[in-house]
Amino acid sequence: MTEAKTKKIDNAEEISEELLEKEIEKELIAETREQRIEREREADKEREITSWVPKTKLGKEVKDKKIKNIDEILDSGRKILEEQIVDSLLGVKSDLISIGQSKGKFGGGKRRAWRQTQRKTQEGNIPTFSTLAVVGDENGHIGIGMGKAKETLPARDKAIRQAKLGVIKIRRGCSSFDCACTELHSVPFKVEGKSGSVRVILIPAPQGTGLVVANELKKILKLAGIKDVYSKTFGKQRTTFNLAKACVEALKKTNKGGIK
Repeated sequence: MTEAKTKKIDNAEEISEELLEKEIEKELIAETREQRIEREREADKEREITSWVPKTKLGKEVKDKKIKNIDEILDSGRKILEEQIVDSLLGVKSDLISIGQSKGKFGGGKRRAWRQTQRKTQEGNIPTFSTLAVVGDENGHIGIGMGKAKETLPARDKAIRQAKLGVIKIRRGCSSFDCACTELHSVPFKVEGKSGSVRVILIPAPQGTGLVVANELKKILKLAGIKDVYSKTFGKQRTTFNLAKACVEALKKTNKGGIK
């Protein structure tokens, strides 16, 4: 009986080791895929920048490396008309805001990034897709843009392009009454933004608080480089488009002054 038991235990250990090895192999394969995709994206960006032929005066200055910092452009108030200017001066990351309809019966599922609408014609229904994209370098620069097309991927590309062309610089700081650090981890003062019926108020928070905001606003604040903040929201918050725009309007006001 003891020999049989020991054999069973050995077999169980061998099976568990094999399962562990398979899981580790799967994780390694997944990591290598993600790394390969990231490398391919970076290579594509580098190829686009190297093969870029600028058409505007500002683009030519950036290509000739006369301008090496995007803050020079934003502070002077010059308009960016080519997205490659932002790509060459900033290492931006992008994300999509979920503004679409919910899946499932009675809309009980997760919201999608694509908002689908239809136009009635004699030939039938013609669908269009719109999406909201946000870009940022996680170091005080943020941009938001909307794209609309007959298919999903062109709509995403349009939205990312508009977000890059509309990049703004924001101020960050540490102004919470119970935090005395010198790191730039929160908003410098209380700011408010409004879009439609939605109002968003961002309040400074001490280190370790995190982002006490809606899930879609976390994407914007993370890309802006803000790690700790309190918030208040008023109005129709389910209109995610206006919620995101109100958040960006509030971040814009960090360059001007807070609310009383």
